[in-house]
Amino acid sequence: MDQLALLFVLLLGALVSVPVGDRMGVPAPVLMTLFGGVLAVVDFVPNVDIPPELILPGLLPPLLYAAVRRTSWRQFAANIRPIFLLAVALVFVTTVCVALVANAIVPGLPIAAAVALGALIAPPDPVAATSVAGQLGLPRRLVSILEGEGLFNDVTAIVLYHVAIAAAVSGAFSPWRAGLDLVLSAVVALAVGLVLGWGANKAMDLLGDPTLQIGMTLLVPYASYVLAEKLHGSGVLAVLTAALFLAEYATDADDVMTRLAGHTFWDIIDTLVTGVAFGLIGLELHNAVRTAQGRWGEMLGWAAAVVGVVIVVRLMWLLPATWLTKRLHARRDYDEEIPVSWRETVVMWWSGMRGVASVALALAVPLKADDGSPFPDRDEIIFIAFGVIVGTLVVQGLTLPWLVKRLGVRADSVREKEFEKELAVRAAKAAKRRLREIEQVEELPEELSEQMLRRAYDIGIRISPDMGEAERREAQRQRARRLKRVRRIQGEMLSAARHEVLAARSEPGADPEVVDRVLRHLDVRSLR
Repeated sequence: MDQLALLFVLLLGALVSVPVGDRMGVPAPVLMTLFGGVLAVVDFVPNVDIPPELILPGLLPPLLYAAVRRTSWRQFAANIRPIFLLAVALVFVTTVCVALVANAIVPGLPIAAAVALGALIAPPDPVAATSVAGQLGLPRRLVSILEGEGLFNDVTAIVLYHVAIAAAVSGAFSPWRAGLDLVLSAVVALAVGLVLGWGANKAMDLLGDPTLQIGMTLLVPYASYVLAEKLHGSGVLAVLTAALFLAEYATDADDVMTRLAGHTFWDIIDTLVTGVAFGLIGLELHNAVRTAQGRWGEMLGWAAAVVGVVIVVRLMWLLPATWLTKRLHARRDYDEEIPVSWRETVVMWWSGMRGVASVALALAVPLKADDGSPFPDRDEIIFIAFGVIVGTLVVQGLTLPWLVKRLGVRADSVREKEFEKELAVRAAKAAKRRLREIEQVEELPEELSEQMLRRAYDIGIRISPDMGEAERREAQRQRARRLKRVRRIQGEMLSAARHEVLAARSEPGADPEVVDRVLRHLDVRSLR
């Protein structure tokens, strides 16, 4: 098996792991990590030969962009305080604690190398956390915090990592220079993200075609990351900025085809890239294990100690940080998404799994310092890093569903239904307002006006059958049943139409492009 065949195997595993994980109750990222670990010990499977410097820019931009599509700038801005306390600050605290412990237990490990180790394992993985949390029916506020933490802690961790690596290879460190680099990195990233986001928004208006517009969304995260890194900025922050800009300003309510196709496209990209990323984690275990030959007891002890530090520090930080956020939250005029009970805090604590970013940063540790000497304790750093990744991802990932069920942490379905109902009412009222505006300009027959008024009401009913006043509930239910019957019959009619059109594709003289165009119109009609 060669490298290309291995890639295809990982892609296939990424697809299969989703339904298998659903049936087994195991998160797909955990399954892919275990699958990669099995492949790593099979004789005919080659060692992964990917340059470390290509892992982050190759995998992280699309994963970050796909995650940002599930949130919004306003949601982030409204929750800046919990995100800062539970993400950015926690990365600093974890880095310092891991560095101190590693420097104390690993003989001869310099403090700069220990800080690099702490930085690369400090950030919980956004893909692992949201992939696992999204399948467990957690409250939306918890998922939002995990998404915000996962998206923004990589920025801090990667900057700290680069500062520590520079100090380790050069032997010199300046706190003022490090602080200045951090600020400049953020400023450059914000500028790059905003410029590329604005430019991509204008370009998509010019392109017009949904296929080309979706292709542009695939290029934007890569371009943002690479350009920001070239300008010594944070590639991660640039991707987040560009993605948030496009999510806020590049959405056309009437562009149905682009929205439907884009949603499907990015779901596919997210599934495939996530599977490959976690499969690579399992495959790289082979190299980590090879470094421990003859030193198993000692190195496993170091890895276990650091895993304990990472887990304990997260809990010790979340408890007071959550309490402080609640106190501050009570003084605010609007809702802020925070854990509302100790059970939710425990679930958030146990969701701190490490993953793709930690692997990429561990593999990117230089082989040599500036003076040509070997990078201090590189093998030990990589082994400890993989110990933390596997220990948190597999152990926590496998036990998190049990913990969530045991604690009874579930999404507030009543609140979600109420919000859905509220949106249904707003949608129906907007349709009615537009109908009145049209009636003021055009003279509509009474029969047509009444029919359109019923259609406007039906818009809300289709979203939320329980919409309306209590005394009209039974009439709404009857109408909903009729609508369901009409949609079933209409669906069968459209199915017959699609089969007929599709059959024409194989007829002599039929133009496949015309057939596909008609079929696409029928498909869109089927979704309305």
